[in-house]
Amino acid sequence: MRSDQHDYHRRSIRLADYDYSANGMYFITICVYGRELLFGEIHGGEMRLNRFGAVVQECRMQIQDHFPHVVTDEFVVMPTMCMESS
Repeated sequence: MRSDQHDYHRRSIRLADYDYSANGMYFITICVYGRELLFGEIHGGEMRLNRFGAVVQECRMQIQDHFPHVVTDEFVVMPTMCMESS
């Protein structure tokens, strides 16, 4: 374990008595370290994926190939809201 892992403490937002292994709809958000713009840029108000963003999108499309019992509904790769390129 890296020494800096001991310095990072995040409060869990999970419900104490909820069974997360049960069927249900889950909303998942994953943020990039430092909220860096790694997956593309905004042009004309539209997110344009770069090659890393395309890899993320392709992996998402393959989730059901690896986990047939999982159904994914909506998915979006979003940039950091306050950093718009022109």
